[in-house]
Amino acid sequence: MRASAATPEENLGVEIGSVLVGKYRVDAILGQGGMGVVARATYLHLNETVAIKFLRADVAGDREATQRFVREAQAAFKLKGEHVARVLDVGTTEDDIPYLVMEFLDGVDLDGMLEQSTRVAPPLAVDFIIQACEGLAEAHSFGIVHRDVKPSNFFVTWRGDGTPLVKLLDFGISKVANQVADVSLTQTQSMLGTPAYMSPEQMRSARTVDARSDIWSLGAVLY
Repeated sequence: MRASAATPEENLGVEIGSVLVGKYRVDAILGQGGMGVVARATYLHLNETVAIKFLRADVAGDREATQRFVREAQAAFKLKGEHVARVLDVGTTEDDIPYLVMEFLDGVDLDGMLEQSTRVAPPLAVDFIIQACEGLAEAHSFGIVHRDVKPSNFFVTWRGDGTPLVKLLDFGISKVANQVADVSLTQTQSMLGTPAYMSPEQMRSARTVDARSDIWSLGAVLY
């Protein structure tokens, strides 16, 4: 029996095995959220595995959602350090669905790690947070406030020598200092972020927070 809800592929407007913009073959759907769907794909020109984040087809017509998606791409593309997931390409599909191509990461986010083990050894937790600080410090140096620091937005993968490498993900609700457009994007929603990790000032007004709010959230992640 066919379920009435749209499948991830239907939300994307593409099928597994299809080739997007002549160069990205969709191999699998990795997950989906309220606005986006993430797929594993092969960049055919280089035979390289990549991750592609799409704005879901059912929200692609929403101007605010599209602006946030574009802003995520712009913010992440500025950051070149090893502790931020690299953005490789940005564009729209033949059906005008915005997409963001990122490096493919093999590993688990901190939320998944906590589900597996409930606790992280203190030395390892400190290492993770120091690396997270590096990623956030780079963002803050560009005037970018993440505003959604939480365990699921820190991804743990491994370097060639086997040591863990933490990557900061998801700049979808980030704020760029002195960005006028942020006012209109936050007026329509009273709260942006994840309440369990948000600073008190972000709960009052996400539009006015600065880098200190991310630091508060990072402390909550460590706890």
